[in-house]
Amino acid sequence: MKNETLFAEERKIKIVELVEEHKQATVARLCEHFGVSSATVRNDLRDLANAGLLIRTHGGAIAKSQTAFELQTKQKVDQNLEAKAGIAAEAIELIEDGDTIIIDSGTTTLELSKLLKSRRNLTVITNDLNTALILEESESIKVIVIGGFVRRGFHCTVGMSGQNMLSGLTVDKAFMGVNGFSFSKGATTPDFNHGQVKKSMTAIAKKVILLCDHTKFGREAFVQFAQPDEIDTVVTDVVTEEESRLFEESGIEVVSAE
Repeated sequence: MKNETLFAEERKIKIVELVEEHKQATVARLCEHFGVSSATVRNDLRDLANAGLLIRTHGGAIAKSQTAFELQTKQKVDQNLEAKAGIAAEAIELIEDGDTIIIDSGTTTLELSKLLKSRRNLTVITNDLNTALILEESESIKVIVIGGFVRRGFHCTVGMSGQNMLSGLTVDKAFMGVNGFSFSKGATTPDFNHGQVKKSMTAIAKKVILLCDHTKFGREAFVQFAQPDEIDTVVTDVVTEEESRLFEESGIEVVSAE
């Protein structure tokens, strides 16, 4: 029963990805793609619509607004896991013993957090509850969790109290998660409150580093939190020659785990 439940959750994640990619999908197409009955697909679509992850239609489903769409943490944690681990392995090389850093919330930054135990005398500021729990185990890392209210489903804090706390600080580096990156809009995220916290994080960092897999390139979410000229480095998994040229022209260092 446990494996069946896990498979059902994985299928729902894939359904959302497919609908988001193609903007819509029919029940018949989903049945063929996943090899399940129409009743199973309709139940999945009902659950996903109730969770606000897509819009149910008579014959299938359509994607929600792309700028405001965001999977919850539990739904993203296993997506592109190999790419996230590779990005984290490159990003840890940018952290030196004694650094004061920000670790933003997100599943890619969480992978970086798991590697921080290899560094000494770090001060880490974060709004991610999972990151705080991981780092609590290391005696050589001082962890500061910024305040605010918990953003349900995303395991992090947002709000003015955290922004006010950040305003008087300066950090060496901020490692930021991102939902979209374009050379016109820079770094973006779907949620307004979360975007304001991210903006406060980048404002106090001497160096802003985005952890961004290639699927985020060209996307623009609702809230801009860093303009292109405010970003120092992008750590990614795969980058094309054209993207490398655009990064260079924008004055952004790109580090690829490819």
